[in-house]
Formats: sequence, structure tokens, C-alpha cells
Amino acid sequence: MRDKVFVDTSAFHALLNRRDLHHEEAVEMLRRAAAERWILVTSNFVVAEAHALILHRLGRRAAREWLENVPALIERASEEDERRAVRIILSHPDKDFTLCDAISFAMMERLGLRRVISFDRHFRQYGRFEVLGG
Repeated sequence: MRDKVFVDTSAFHALLNRRDLHHEEAVEMLRRAAAERWILVTSNFVVAEAHALILHRLGRRAAREWLENVPALIERASEEDERRAVRIILSHPDKDFTLCDAISFAMMERLGLRRVISFDRHFRQYGRFEVLGG
């Protein structure tokens, strides 16, 4: 069975932005994903967050091109994922998890995903996943 790996906003941005500190590592991760035939998964919340970041940092054309060709399966967050995300945020008052971060955590738990491509420290802080990157 092929591995499913979640992809976070930071990985999408690093992949596209040649000036990003993690660009080369993101490119290498995508090569590894292709070579090992991983199924890349992301969320509709990550797509929205990544689109906004790419639009702001790289411009309309890059954002549109990325949006037309998101290199991952897009899973939709459920209402329960959203409720779980709020509980995650409230139960970690010492962390600055965004709602998008916490929804990613909730979705990964629901989908049984153990690995994530991310350069965002919050995935390591949450401590429940193997973080590929950074």
C-alpha cells in the first residue's frame, strides 16, 4: 500500500519560492514523494492559506497557476475536524497554533496520517506526527 503524507502550507510555499530557506529541501521532498510513490494529501484550509501566501509573496500568476495544479489530493475538513481544532487550540494555551494548523492536526488524526511535509514548527510542537522537513 502506498504511503499517504500530508502537505502543509509551508511546504507548498517553499517549493514555489526559490528564495525560501527551505526551497531545495522542498524540491527534494517532492522528488522523494514521486520516487517512493507517496499519495500527497492536503486540506481545503491549507489550500486557502497557501493560495493567500503565494499570492502575497509571489504574485497573482504564481497563485493562479498553483491553484490550478495543487500537487496533492484535497480533503475537506469536517465539522468535527473544526470542533476538534478548537479543542486542540484551547488545550495548548502555551502554543500559537493557527486554526489552519489545528485543523490539519485534527484531519491527520482522523485520516490516520502519521507523516507531514512541513517547515512549520507547530507540527513538531504538537508532537504527534513525523515531520519531514526543516
